[in-house]
Amino acid sequence: MDPVKVIEIKKSVFEDNDRDADRLRAELKEKKLFLLNLMSSPGSGKTSTLIRTINLLKDKLRIAVMEADIDSDVDAVKIREATGVESIQLHTGGMCHLDAEMTRQGLENLPAGTVDLAILENVGNLVCPAEFDTGSCRNAMILSVPEGDDKPLKYPLMFSVCDLVLINKIDVLPYFDFDMDKCREYIRMRNPKARVLPISARTGEGIEAFAQWLLDEVAAWKAR
Repeated sequence: MDPVKVIEIKKSVFEDNDRDADRLRAELKEKKLFLLNLMSSPGSGKTSTLIRTINLLKDKLRIAVMEADIDSDVDAVKIREATGVESIQLHTGGMCHLDAEMTRQGLENLPAGTVDLAILENVGNLVCPAEFDTGSCRNAMILSVPEGDDKPLKYPLMFSVCDLVLINKIDVLPYFDFDMDKCREYIRMRNPKARVLPISARTGEGIEAFAQWLLDEVAAWKAR
């Protein structure tokens, strides 16, 4: 009896997506449009962090937000009402991530030529979103204090692909067994180049540093 044929489907899916992502990045360079892919677990504070950050930046940059969820438009409405910037909802049809082609479809629905910074708030998940290159210029993720300082050990790929790690909810540090030094060490183990910024979306602590990081990255992208 002939051996069972095994087809590595995932490899081809990832390879096709990587090509799509590279093409999308090249187009973003031509348009001088900076795309940030923001990832995290559900409840880590992505939307709250974005609201504070956008309100600091909206007079300096033309910003639009793409909210990715399996269903609902709760976050897109919240962003628009709290900041006044363009916000659209992307429904993934049950998928737990966005890929480059899905991201392209979202970008095509933003006002052409009127955006400097597009922010993709990816589906809340520490696994799938890290596996698919969205074509973004930079990847960032939020780890919240209540999740624990060991997450870089448990979800290595997420921390490996991120240029920036925001550690949110530092205002509740006294109430949780979270070791900031250990967390930084674990992140360095996965990604020595990742920048780490402690923040609190509730109090605003550290948000200005995140806003400045975005300003610098957008300026650098446009200068290339």
